[in-house]
Amino acid sequence: MKYTCTIVINLPIENVVALWTNEAYFKEWQDGFQHITLQEGEPNSVGAKSKILLQEGKRKIELLETILVNNLPEEKKALYEHIHMTNTQTTRFQKISENQTRYISEVAYTKFNDFMPKLMAKLFPGMFKKQSQKWMNQFKIFAESKIS
Repeated sequence: MKYTCTIVINLPIENVVALWTNEAYFKEWQDGFQHITLQEGEPNSVGAKSKILLQEGKRKIELLETILVNNLPEEKKALYEHIHMTNTQTTRFQKISENQTRYISEVAYTKFNDFMPKLMAKLFPGMFKKQSQKWMNQFKIFAESKIS
């Protein structure tokens, strides 16, 4: 399952990338974000592995992030492994004008390890894209309010 989400942010590309990469702000725009902990490698470098903890209600979600490519603003690609599924996410930022940036997220789910996630992906594929777009929309609101 693959999908792409995009949004235009009314800020210069340098500001957008600086805010998006700053882990101190993740809680501001990612619902349920608890923390990210570097497990190995240098922060944000290719091959670095980090554990990400999210919480949805009483349910805790743990992801292992492995950075595959990082040459932002052009591209950051990471592998996300969860007990129930595996996906890659490629993020790009494109300068539209001096004060506008296009934020693009391409997600590819490569493996579902359990019956329920497979069923959800089959019956409700839009649910996954909706969550990604929601976080992008929340990032736009956060970023534009943080800088203005």
